[in-house]
Amino acid sequence: MEKQIIDITPLRTISFQKKRVAAYARVSCDKDAMLHSLAAQIDYYRKYIKRRPEWEFAGVYADEAKTGTKDDREQFQKLLSDCRSGLVDMVITKSVSRFARNTVTLLSTARSLKELGVNVYFEDQNINSISDEGELMLSILASYAQEESLSVSENCKWYLRQRMKDGYLVGIRDMFGYNIERGVVTINESEAAIVRMVFREYNSGASAAALARELENANVPRVSGGRWTAARIRDMLKNEKYKGDALQPKKFVADHLTKRLVRNHGELDMYYVQGTHEAIVDEATYNAAQERLAANYAKTNVKRPNTTRYPLSGKIVCGNCGKHYSHKTTHGKVAWQCVTFLYRGKALCVAKQIPEDVLYGIICESLGIDEFDEELFEERVKELRITAPNEVKVVFADGRSELHAWKDRSRSESWTDEMREAARHQKAKGGASTDE
Repeated sequence: MEKQIIDITPLRTISFQKKRVAAYARVSCDKDAMLHSLAAQIDYYRKYIKRRPEWEFAGVYADEAKTGTKDDREQFQKLLSDCRSGLVDMVITKSVSRFARNTVTLLSTARSLKELGVNVYFEDQNINSISDEGELMLSILASYAQEESLSVSENCKWYLRQRMKDGYLVGIRDMFGYNIERGVVTINESEAAIVRMVFREYNSGASAAALARELENANVPRVSGGRWTAARIRDMLKNEKYKGDALQPKKFVADHLTKRLVRNHGELDMYYVQGTHEAIVDEATYNAAQERLAANYAKTNVKRPNTTRYPLSGKIVCGNCGKHYSHKTTHGKVAWQCVTFLYRGKALCVAKQIPEDVLYGIICESLGIDEFDEELFEERVKELRITAPNEVKVVFADGRSELHAWKDRSRSESWTDEMREAARHQKAKGGASTDE
């Protein structure tokens, strides 16, 4: 009997799984025209994704009035979280500059998503981040976008400084005693009455601490929240804006990427303009307060060594040994390190150093602000406690706390051009022949 061979291999059903595709859109200001543009972008991407049968619409993540140089954008962070959770397979965005103008942010984000198998497609440049040549192209274009951002930032700064020089009141925001709408400053009569009372009582002999307690007991809210303290009362008494004048700029943005505000100690020209807005107290009352402030300072001031202090000085506590962290600069990069590790070695404390920009980002996120504000930080945050490697607990003045974590940058991202050049020089020197 002839053999019969029957193929009984079960038929495989090929299942087709749609790719879950999301889009990211952003506008950098909240003007009506820009918000209309954002709505148009959202509508465009919704239709663009839904008409592709092999794609499944995973949503549009859109940020309003957020700058591309910062990576703490709410919807941007939600998109990254959903990618890590496996809810998104691909991201579409209009251009490199819409996604991020910070080269480090762009490349680190693209790399982390690539490791998850998530492709980012930049429509204008026709670049897929997951492709072999994608990272090279992104590096070039992101560097260009970052320089463009710097140029725009410098142009805006120049314009604002010219306005100050010409005698205009620039950059005034929330201020107790005044209503500020689109740059127009008017007196808030109920708050102005409290300002006048503070000046009057202080000039009559009351202390700043007593006035702060009085306002706290009366449950008078501050514009920026938080408690009334003697320091806040003294700030009010020293503020020339209460007599209708303006000294500006008192602060400036030190870095267009971090948007960190620092005090102007003469780094930029300052202008004192009289009569920029309506005064709450007259000049005689204001000057009397300055005389008493100066007299009190002269009586209580104790000369101390001229030690440089920074906004984070005395605020960062090592959870390992209990000591504070110290400011250090290496190759132009600023970081904070536990003093035990610095002066006694890792045998006694193994705490890692922390890049300063990481801490500023966490502080801004905790306080819900876009730019670091030294006064707000000093008032609301008691300490930053480093509880574990890459983990910090933000302890607020009111007793609350929040735990934050971060990822280290790769070694290649942390190297500066000067460090690379020095390494090449050392390698060439070490490879040279020593035979005579």
